[in-house]
Amino acid sequence: MSNIICIYEDQNYKNLLPLVYFRPVYDLKCGVSTLREKIEKQYKKAEVILNCRKYLENSLTEKFPDRRVNQFDGEKILFINGRILVDGPLRKVMTIDGDDALFITDNEVVGARLSGDNIRVLANAEDEFLQFAQFKKLPKIEVTVKVIGYPWDLVNNNGEMITEDIKWMRKPTRPVKTRGVHCLKQSKIYLERNVEIKPNVVLDAEKGPIYISEGVTIYPNVYIQGPVFIGANSVIKANAAIYHDTTIGEMCKVGGEIENSIIHSYSNKQHEGFLGHAYLGSWINIGASTNNSDLKNNYGNITVLLNGEKVDTGSQFVGLMMGDHSKTAINTMFNTGTVVGAACNVFGAGFPKRYLPSFAFGGCDLMRTNTLKQALEVAEIVMQRRKIKMSDVQKELFEKVFELTSDERKKFLK
Repeated sequence: MSNIICIYEDQNYKNLLPLVYFRPVYDLKCGVSTLREKIEKQYKKAEVILNCRKYLENSLTEKFPDRRVNQFDGEKILFINGRILVDGPLRKVMTIDGDDALFITDNEVVGARLSGDNIRVLANAEDEFLQFAQFKKLPKIEVTVKVIGYPWDLVNNNGEMITEDIKWMRKPTRPVKTRGVHCLKQSKIYLERNVEIKPNVVLDAEKGPIYISEGVTIYPNVYIQGPVFIGANSVIKANAAIYHDTTIGEMCKVGGEIENSIIHSYSNKQHEGFLGHAYLGSWINIGASTNNSDLKNNYGNITVLLNGEKVDTGSQFVGLMMGDHSKTAINTMFNTGTVVGAACNVFGAGFPKRYLPSFAFGGCDLMRTNTLKQALEVAEIVMQRRKIKMSDVQKELFEKVFELTSDERKKFLK
C-alpha cells in the first residue's frame, strides 16, 4: 500500500507575504522547526511530495534534490495544507489509510485523502493551486487542527511551540561548565556540543525551556529567559536580553533586547535596540539602535496593512514583519504592526510608513525603488561573507520576486 503525503500551499499564502516571497508557506518557522518539519515528523515513514507556487519550483527542487516537487504520482496520497501548525497527533486525525475524503476545519479544506482518478484530475489541472472544491461528492471529515492565517499567528504561538517541540526532541543533558553562569531550573536547560558560554550569563528556565544548539557562543552579561530556542552556530552578543517565546535561527548574530520574536537563519541584529513580537526572514541586517514598537499608546488592537487591506489582528501586541534580504540603517524606528517587504533598504529619521513594498529604498523623507541590480549585488556580497555562493536558480528567484512586486511599488512609491 502506498505511503505518500503531499504538503501543499493554497491561495491564502498571500496573507503571509512578504515572509513567503522566497519560500513556501510551510518553510516558515514556529517554535524550534518549520511547519513542514512538524508535519513530516508525524508521518516519518511516508514519502513526502512538496507542492508550491510555480515560480518557487526550481528553488525548492534545488534545496531538496531528493524530493518530488509538484509531481503527483501514486495510487493514494494524503494531501496536507502547509499552513497547519501541528500541536498534537496529526497522523491520528488525518490518516493515510481509508477511503477518499476531504478534511475540513471551520469550513476550510485543510487536507484530502485521494486515490486513482482523483489524483490524476489534480495532476492534469493547470491551476496554480490544488482545487479540492471540485470533489463535491467526497465525504467531508471535520477535524480540529490549528491553521496559520497571518504572520502574527506564528509569533503568538511561538512560545507554546518551542515547549512542545522540545518535548519530542532528543534532549542533551550537558551541564554548563563555565564559572559565573547562573542557571535557574537547570533541568529545563539543554546544551548541544561545542556551546561556549562566557561568565556572568543568566539562563532562566523557570517559565519555559531553553535549548541552545551546537556551536552557539554566548558573550558575557547576557540574560536569556525561556521558552527560547537558539539555532546552530549563532552568536549572542554581550549585554543582550533574550526574553520568552523567542526563536533564533541558525548562523544568526543577535544583541540588544528581543522578546517573543522569530528570526530566520542568517539574519543579524547585533546591536542595541528593541525587537518585540516581530517576525524576520533570512539574510536580514538590523542596524544599531533600530527599534520597533509592539504596543499602541492606547493599548488597543493593532491593525496591519496586508494585500492593500487593513486587517485587525485582534492583538494588543504586534511588532515588525520583514521579508528576506532587507536591511535597516542605524537608529531606524518602526511603528506597531509595520510590514517591510523583501530586499528593502530602510534609513532616515522618523518613522517610515507602516507598509513598505518589496525593493523599497529610503525612509519617511525619501522613498524610491531599490533596483534589482543594487539588491542583487548586496545579496551576493552578504552571502559570500557567510561563504555561500548565490546560485543561478536563486538569482532567477530574486528577479521573479522583483517582477511580482512591481505593482505594489507603483502603488506605494508614488
